[in-house]
Amino acid sequence: MKNKMQDFFDRLTPVLDKVGNNKYLQAVMSAMMGTLGLIILGSFSVLGSVYAGRAHLTQLATLLGNVSTVTISCLALFIVFLVARALVPFFIKGDDGVAAGIIALVNFFILTPLGSIKNGKSLTAALPTTWLSAQGVFSALIIGLLSARAYVYIKQHGWTIKMPAGVPPMVTNAFANLIPTIVLGLVAMLISFLFMLTSWGSFHQMIYSIIQVPLRGIGGSIWAMIVVSLIMQILWFFGIHGTNVVFPLVTPIWLAMDMENLAAIKAGHAAPNIIGLAFFNVVTWGGLALGLVLLMLIAKSKRYRELGRLAIVPALFGITEPVIFGTPLVLNFELAIPFITNNTIALIIAYVATNIGLVGRFSGAQTIFGLPLGFHATVGGHVSIIILQLVIQLILSPLLWYPWFKHADNKALAEEQAAAK
Repeated sequence: MKNKMQDFFDRLTPVLDKVGNNKYLQAVMSAMMGTLGLIILGSFSVLGSVYAGRAHLTQLATLLGNVSTVTISCLALFIVFLVARALVPFFIKGDDGVAAGIIALVNFFILTPLGSIKNGKSLTAALPTTWLSAQGVFSALIIGLLSARAYVYIKQHGWTIKMPAGVPPMVTNAFANLIPTIVLGLVAMLISFLFMLTSWGSFHQMIYSIIQVPLRGIGGSIWAMIVVSLIMQILWFFGIHGTNVVFPLVTPIWLAMDMENLAAIKAGHAAPNIIGLAFFNVVTWGGLALGLVLLMLIAKSKRYRELGRLAIVPALFGITEPVIFGTPLVLNFELAIPFITNNTIALIIAYVATNIGLVGRFSGAQTIFGLPLGFHATVGGHVSIIILQLVIQLILSPLLWYPWFKHADNKALAEEQAAAK
């Protein structure tokens, strides 16, 4: 049975590697990672503005609210630029993708319907933040990818203004980008006009209605999160980087749900979503491997005790590679069940605890990788979330690992005793 499973995944690995190395998925993941600093800054600003408002620090609350507006509430703007910029270098060596990013940003603005603000008797054109935040994330990804791919097509076919030799590179590049900018801008204008004639009214509304909302319904449930967790851990078990394969597909959905929570909290309302990217990262922190490391510290076998001492400090900061590859957990069928299922069990328990009100809903603020146990959960917005992470890592995780590790430890001890004779 083990050999059959191994053979199956050996045949599947090349396919999964192609998925993980897909240019478009890598561009999406790169764009999402590129916004992490902005999201963290905006997340803290939202939380700070809420507490500042409660303390009647009006000016500070206003400042922090403005910061969250230009970061989280404009998330789609950063994504559309970054995803286009990240995709172009995969196709054109030496092109940093900045020009494509600017073109994608312009196209996004062209496709975004303007509003108006009444200023006395006159109306002033204004750009609503409706499609600049979480609701515009998917349209930003699509516009960014399509703009970048069209830019690459134009460049590769030589449809550019070529300057004579000796002209400074800065001038050459500026003229080379004129035709892509104008052509793609005109295409965006045509698309925008055509959507104005439909019931949707805009490209963003169409994408939100037929793609983002249905995908959220599919991928935004606890059952979808459980499936994602199981797939990721199964891939990890067979030595495939499950995070790289699966996360680019679900990050836009879960991150948009977190942004909705932050927007609701900023407006003084309760967070609408239980799950999200922050929920997944906090609950499955370190892959629940800390419990295994704690058991190793009191192991009977010398092998596991020494590994536990080496792995404990990194594990307290969520870095569990020493125990994953030192045990090893990859292709270790004796520890396969807890390695694959522990995250899922923790997700179910955390979801139920949150759903019944025992644990507060996550604010949606994103965490920073490398923070120690407990501190990693502080951005959740509730003390109960910190307690939840401590209980999962220090109580639940050791209990889930114990029966399986006990068997492995006894086996290792027997091997050591046999070798000593």
